[in-house]
Amino acid sequence: MSKPAAPLKGRAARLARLMPSTGPSTAARTPFVLLVVLLLGGGLITLLLLNSALNEGSFRLSELKRDTTELTDEQQALQRDVDSRSQPDALERRARELGMVPGGSPAFLDPDGTVRGNPTEATAPPPSPSPTPSPRASAGAAPDPDATATGASGSASPSGSAPAAEPDSAAESDSATAPAAESTPPPTSPGR
Repeated sequence: MSKPAAPLKGRAARLARLMPSTGPSTAARTPFVLLVVLLLGGGLITLLLLNSALNEGSFRLSELKRDTTELTDEQQALQRDVDSRSQPDALERRARELGMVPGGSPAFLDPDGTVRGNPTEATAPPPSPSPTPSPRASAGAAPDPDATATGASGSASPSGSAPAAEPDSAAESDSATAPAAESTPPPTSPGR
């Protein structure tokens, strides 16, 4: 066994008599241990919440980048469509489909009201005779859109009223065999 502890002398003996020793006190350490455990637990929970918030933001960012890419692709496709419809030959073909004709020489009004130039009426060129498509050719290829548009619309007056003359039977047969793809709705522009 162990030796008994030597008796304390002097000042240490007096302190020992005033504060009796009952062994190591666990009651004094309990609040400190609970405080440390609570701080560590709170820190871990805070880190988990922060990590989940960052992950959610990362997922949202990747979703927004994907949406931006899709919208950019759609915008570029629409811009290509606008560019293709804005080309001069496409505008001319569409104007002929609507019954418009090229204008004559223009006349101008001066500020004093006098007319400068010789105004002429815009007339449609005579329709070019289009050959009747064979059954084999009409199944594989579409007829000329300029020929069917001018043949079906006849000649239009400058005021935009109905055609003056009835189209002949050959033009009616051409317009009856025209594919439905050529009768697309007119393009719309913003603000009109």
